[in-house]
Order: sequence, then structure tokens, then C-alpha cells
Amino acid sequence: AGHGDSPPSDAVATERGRVALLDRVLRELALHRPVLVSPSMSGRFAVPFLLARGARLAGFVPIAPAGTAEHPAQRYRQLQTPTLIVYGDGDAGLGPRALRRLRLLPRHRVAVLRGAGHACYVQRPRDFHGALLAFLRQLG
Repeated sequence: AGHGDSPPSDAVATERGRVALLDRVLRELALHRPVLVSPSMSGRFAVPFLLARGARLAGFVPIAPAGTAEHPAQRYRQLQTPTLIVYGDGDAGLGPRALRRLRLLPRHRVAVLRGAGHACYVQRPRDFHGALLAFLRQLG
């Protein structure tokens, strides 16, 4: 989507295009009710997918994702997808901003990784994996 080394693409220039791409990837991989883990900029794909197709997911793990404020609060309140919201307590930007919107999801819990910044899963991998595994076990 134009970040890192990926070239810009008209296919993902719109929210509808990003949802369609993620939908196609999940279908091609034959994933039935996966848990979608979404750090940072991937939130521009994952959050619209959650809001449009949340019933296709067994769970959602946003890690200080981008793009949460672009959607009305009511859309979040209607979703029943189990969600583990993750962010580092040293992330002064995206983590707290995303948390404000994601807390509206009825079936959420929050894991704050102490002493970690925005890339909390890199800085505190043991804590991140512990929280993720506990969430996955709870999903059954």
C-alpha cells in the first residue's frame, strides 16, 4: 500500500478495495474463521475488514492500529468479534488513540505491555506472546 518497499496500488486506494483484498487473501488461503492480528499500518486494512466482515473472524488482535478514528462509534458497538487490544505503555500516539475507539467493541479485553513503545510485540515479545496465547486459548 505504498509503505516500505511495496509500490502504490489503485486496488487498495479505497477502503472497499482494502476489504476486498483481505477478503480475497483469506479465501485463497482457505482460512475459515481466522484470528486476524493487525499491527500499526495494517489497521488500514484490518479495521475496515472487521467492521464489514467481522463475523468471518474468530478473533481480532489490533496492536496500536492505524485508521480506527475514521469509523463511527456505532459501528464498533455493533460487533461481536472477540478482540484483544494490545499496545505498549510507552506508545504516546497510536496506542492510546486506537484504544479510545476499540474500547467500544463489546467483547474486548486490553493487554498493555509495560516498558514498550509502538512496536511493543518486538520490544516485549514474551509478554506479547503470553497475552496472545491466553487470548487464543480463551477462544477455544
